[in-house]
Amino acid sequence: MNAPVNPTQREELLAQLRPHLPEELLALVGANLTRLEWSELRVRVLEEKLRLKRIAKYGPGSEKLSAAQLELLELEPGVSADEIAAEAARGPLPEPPTTARPQRQKRPHPGRQDFPENLPRIETTLSCGAAQQVCAGCGQGTVVVGFDQSERLDVKPAEYIVRVTKREKRACRRCPAAGVQAAPLPPTIIDKGLASDAVVINVLVAKYADHMPLYRQSAQLARDAGVEISRATLDGWVMQVGESLGPLVACMAAELKAGRYLQADETPVWVQTETGRHHHQAYLWQYGRPGAGVVFDFRMGRERAGPLQWLGPWNGILQTDGYAAYEGVGGPKLVNLGCWSHGRRKFVDVLKLQPDHLGSIAVVADINALFALDREAREQGFDHARRHQLRQAEAPALLAAIRQAVERLQAEALPGTALAKAVHYLLAQWPKLIRFLDHPEAELSNNVAENSMRPLAVGRKNWIHVGSPAAGPKVAAILSVFETCRRMRIPLRPYLAAVLPSLADTPVSRLAALTPAAWAAAKQ
Repeated sequence: MNAPVNPTQREELLAQLRPHLPEELLALVGANLTRLEWSELRVRVLEEKLRLKRIAKYGPGSEKLSAAQLELLELEPGVSADEIAAEAARGPLPEPPTTARPQRQKRPHPGRQDFPENLPRIETTLSCGAAQQVCAGCGQGTVVVGFDQSERLDVKPAEYIVRVTKREKRACRRCPAAGVQAAPLPPTIIDKGLASDAVVINVLVAKYADHMPLYRQSAQLARDAGVEISRATLDGWVMQVGESLGPLVACMAAELKAGRYLQADETPVWVQTETGRHHHQAYLWQYGRPGAGVVFDFRMGRERAGPLQWLGPWNGILQTDGYAAYEGVGGPKLVNLGCWSHGRRKFVDVLKLQPDHLGSIAVVADINALFALDREAREQGFDHARRHQLRQAEAPALLAAIRQAVERLQAEALPGTALAKAVHYLLAQWPKLIRFLDHPEAELSNNVAENSMRPLAVGRKNWIHVGSPAAGPKVAAILSVFETCRRMRIPLRPYLAAVLPSLADTPVSRLAALTPAAWAAAKQ
């Protein structure tokens, strides 16, 4: 589409027509030109939004496709993201073969993968046959001089067993009044439950780590073990665990707020209403810190009341995206920090629409250089103090270049376009974006927080919704423990097996020693 008529062109055209047209007709022409200008601008903005929607729908490979190709894909509902990527990678037709065929470059083989040492090994020795045990030259018997050894990954299918627990009962034959005493039962996750702790933990891991809905797990138990356990029973186990984890997660929140740096983000999750016919869009707010744990807070809305209540009077550095609900929360000394990944992403969106837009290319390149400083610090093993020195030396010049480039783009950005949105976001967030220069521990982006949302985004496509508003905090507690273990690389099943059985009877004063971070530290 041609560029919209700009005000200068409009005035020049009206000046040419003024000697030939009466004022009434000239005014009508001017009004129509203005209407045409805004119509063209609106069409351009809508086309940009449509293309970004299609790119998001069909995956990264679709960024290389033209608008016509994307429109054709809308007519093929069965197309997959892999097919899009393959289509985008297709080049022009190959040239006719020539007599001198170029040699194909061979890539070096990466080598055979080594398996982790903690996996148990089962050795099988293959003996040579009778003919190989006799020397073909002299007829004497051969001896074993060594072994050729190879390793292959193997698996044992899930095996369900029935664990029978027999409690010894004792009584005194001479004192019938003393009664009968039985050996005490060990604590279990589900008191007097149908399943062992291992089965309950397996249900939790399957749902919240592997994203398998409960109805599929119920069907799997019936198929593999011949045991009918309803989805409602499985859900009861999950909710009981979520309720018992609530006080523990409160201790995890206290651990986070004991520090002075937090990252926050939020994501929607559907909640079933009382009627069961409609779903309400609630939110899981996430608070965490790189290298530490994470806590999810369930809220029925996206209002400021969520972070306001969770943070309380906390004073520290809070890094978020540009969502306004994070303004005015925490204590009076709270510092709001911006996210460079969000600013960069909006200029990347411009390049998805206009790959040759030089101004956006320059901005993205300078932001990439900013991230390269932190990557260099990681590769060199710098602590926060040495990384801060590197930032102080190199970042100011990059920030000045980014600011100048964005201000130049502000003059050419048409209202409502992707470029205008990118420019507005970066300039509006600028004071927050440059505050990392004052805080050595702060990261450039909120990516760690966003990455913690990805398992949830995958999971909710499988379990669809939270069963009720009352179930929301319980689900949030389970997700908090699971994501903290994932972040801190704590073995999930051993941790749950060690903590869950006696958690309901543990005094609140001792819960701080059972958080994932404290448990892992005690094991070292």
